[in-house]
Amino acid sequence: MPKKDLIIFDLDGTLIDSVPDLTDSIDYTMRRLGRRGYCEDIVRGWVGNGAAMLVKRALAGCREFDVEPQESLLREAMEIFLRHYGENLPGRTRLYPQVRETLELLEKRGYRMAIVSNKPEPFIAPILKGLSIDERFEMILGAESLPLKKPDPLPLLHCCKELAVDIERAVMVGDSSNDILAAKSAGMDSIAVSYGYNYDIDIESFSPTFSVESFAQIAAILEAEE
Repeated sequence: MPKKDLIIFDLDGTLIDSVPDLTDSIDYTMRRLGRRGYCEDIVRGWVGNGAAMLVKRALAGCREFDVEPQESLLREAMEIFLRHYGENLPGRTRLYPQVRETLELLEKRGYRMAIVSNKPEPFIAPILKGLSIDERFEMILGAESLPLKKPDPLPLLHCCKELAVDIERAVMVGDSSNDILAAKSAGMDSIAVSYGYNYDIDIESFSPTFSVESFAQIAAILEAEE
């Protein structure tokens, strides 16, 4: 793997565990609609494809569904969910172990860092600021920042272009197939973390360049490749 200048991180499932807050907002939404809420273990299996898909899964009561929810119901549910979620950040969302220390180490070593997430962009900055890691990142892209989101390579290509970094000098770090597939399509190396939200599918099956079990291992891999 060529030496890297830019590290592009996914957010949910990679840097942060946001499931507790997402669960609270899904539970609130469902109860406002006169439906039953869901526990954290169930919601954890639904996270990873953006807010709209999470709400659709909650309305359907399962991860895979054949019939789309009624448009008016989905609109109402999304309004309730997004308002509640946005008003309670960062709430119970927490950094994964060793994230803070590793980001500090990577910055000291001179790496540039960015975030490319499928999370709605307005929620990203409050979370990063609330967790005191907002100053680490030169660029933040969310679900609505560009016409396409991961697994499309556009956000990764855009990030490299705007920061004037060659693709081969950047690496994508993420927890899901969306991250690894986007990196592959962009011609970018990837590092997969095994602890995030990937629906119990082995992230190795998507053939990332490297995979790690703990966030701190990322710094060791990058140092070894220099």
